[in-house]
Amino acid sequence: MSASGIIIKYINFFESRGHKRIANSPLVPENDPTTLFTSAGMQPLIPYLLGESHPAGKRLVNAQNCFRAQDIDEVGDNRHITFFRMLGNWSLGDYFKKEQLPWLFEFLTDELRLDPSRLYVSVFEGNKDVPKDEESAEIWKELFTKKRIDPNGRIFYCGVEDNWWSRSGVPENMPAGEIGGPDSEVYYDLRPNDGEVKGSFQELSDSGRLIEIANSVFIEYQKQEDGSFKKLANSNVDFGGGLERLLIAVEKKKDISQTSLREPILKIIEKETNKQYEDNPKSMQIVADHFISAIYIINSGIKPANKEQGYILRRLIRRGLDNLSILGSDNISPILEAIVKQYYLADQELQAKFEEIKNTVLEEAQGYKKTLNEGKKFIEKELNKRGVKVGDELMGSVEIPAEVAFLATTSFGLGPTQLESLGYTFNKQDFAKVMEEHQKVSRAGATKKFAGGLADAQEQTVRGHTATHLMHQAIRDMLGTEVHQKGSNITAERVRFDFNFDRNLTPEELEQLENTVNEKIKANLAVHSQMMPLERAKEIGAIGLFDDKYADEVKVYMIGSDNPEEAYSKEFCGGPHVAFTGDVKSFKIIKQENIGQGLRRLYVTVG
Repeated sequence: MSASGIIIKYINFFESRGHKRIANSPLVPENDPTTLFTSAGMQPLIPYLLGESHPAGKRLVNAQNCFRAQDIDEVGDNRHITFFRMLGNWSLGDYFKKEQLPWLFEFLTDELRLDPSRLYVSVFEGNKDVPKDEESAEIWKELFTKKRIDPNGRIFYCGVEDNWWSRSGVPENMPAGEIGGPDSEVYYDLRPNDGEVKGSFQELSDSGRLIEIANSVFIEYQKQEDGSFKKLANSNVDFGGGLERLLIAVEKKKDISQTSLREPILKIIEKETNKQYEDNPKSMQIVADHFISAIYIINSGIKPANKEQGYILRRLIRRGLDNLSILGSDNISPILEAIVKQYYLADQELQAKFEEIKNTVLEEAQGYKKTLNEGKKFIEKELNKRGVKVGDELMGSVEIPAEVAFLATTSFGLGPTQLESLGYTFNKQDFAKVMEEHQKVSRAGATKKFAGGLADAQEQTVRGHTATHLMHQAIRDMLGTEVHQKGSNITAERVRFDFNFDRNLTPEELEQLENTVNEKIKANLAVHSQMMPLERAKEIGAIGLFDDKYADEVKVYMIGSDNPEEAYSKEFCGGPHVAFTGDVKSFKIIKQENIGQGLRRLYVTVG
């Protein structure tokens, strides 16, 4: 049974039970500043789960394209991917557990013909506020028993971290008035020949033996002002099942990349690299997964950039290119063509926009190649300093000192994967020692640097610290590069910022400055840091308080890009900072002072 066949069966199954099919929502949400991508089928339905009436009725079903950036670093095991399709069905105040769980079990075992002896489930174990979900457990016991399967050992009771849903996460994080509830997950045994399934649920899940294929959320509680939980008059069901994981179970595979949906893509990667998947599973999974996601994100109208969705897209393309290079190829086009061919039945517009998609990837690859070449020249220069002859032999695998690998990492952001893609190897243990030593120096420098500047490391002062970098750059852009920060003091209540200028700023200039900083906050730019030689920091134009004495190695914070040429702001700094400028939330100038000797002082609030 193909992936498209599973979708058809699922939609038909629930339509025959009174559900209305709803459209696939955009992968990049419209008019929703709270999230970058649609990451679950229920995401567009939150208003209706919270009580609004849906125009299609109380029973809904669909297949939703989803992307999860948080799984980028997990790709390479047997079960994590970043782009997937989520099968979903919902009850908005209609049916509940006694309908949902038997329907799901019937679909899995009768429609998809999964072996029920390979299915395991989890239910909520309860806590001091909400009782154990005995109703779901009893339903599962009956369902297994009807299939002549002993339910003992098949039902895992788990806590709030695994089997509770609310928009705010675990119950203690929920504000008064918010709704949530327990969920019940279905797991599939990928390795039945390994013998009896025993051990803790966490061990079985982490080992990859049990893989989650379905999750039914039962939204039945509302948090009260006193912290207690009250049953809702009308409860909701929110079900999600990952199509690609269901395909693993249907096809009896052990690896999500070896299903009929993704295996043809791997075959093309094998052909282009002249390597075998079984010898290079992680790199090939990353190449396939990241370019699948990149194609769908580009198809949503996003271009590689240094903020928000564009930043994620750039990261995907570059990580895919790194791993393709490690495999010995830089020929992307056949892989992109294979992906579009595989996903054609579900998304035919990919074919119509293929040239645009391909050109976007190729342009990004060209820009990235330039960055890597600059990094390579830097490494060659450092090797020459150490008397190591370099030349054409660098096209092979050359071992470089750990110190040089560290400098390349901190100066150009070249991680181990990029260095390997350039043909360099280094001793990982020695690299870790060098990194640890430099971190000690950095921490000591940061403590000294901010003894009189950053009053504490609380969340609010960290916001204020990043705001000073945005303000510093905005002031220099507005008044001229001869303007520099002359001091600062940051507390949880306000930020004080001193700079050289011979007059007070006009009301219009203050408004322009405030607007510029808030625009950069709204853009949610990524904040990067790199350790680099002092001379390199000066070469890239990093701003420093050059009256201070700096070590030979300094940390530079860059806002907007880890590429110095593209960053909005570059400053010598020991940190700490927020991860994205959006975390600063807001910026408002509340006071201006003339403190004499050509110096001005601004007071601002953030958050």
